[in-house]
Amino acid sequence: MNKTELIAAAAQQTGMTKKDTESVVNATLSIIADAMAKGERVQIAGFGIFEVKHREARMGRNPSTGEAMEIAASDIPAFKPGQALKDKVAK
Repeated sequence: MNKTELIAAAAQQTGMTKKDTESVVNATLSIIADAMAKGERVQIAGFGIFEVKHREARMGRNPSTGEAMEIAASDIPAFKPGQALKDKVAK
């Protein structure tokens, strides 16, 4: 499912117009991204937690030359599903 399909499904389920639904979806995603950019966790009960994890610097290898190189430390977005989501997806 892509973003357009998500908007269409949400519009159908809520009875809102696609344009209004698109505004809500875009605002929600923007708020989550902005909070994560500030280093905050976003916890949605029954769904999961969006958070930023720190990855320490480490040694790696250049795949084309095999030469050792340092991979810089970085912050990466992460998602931890909640139990209700796990239960729904598990077969």
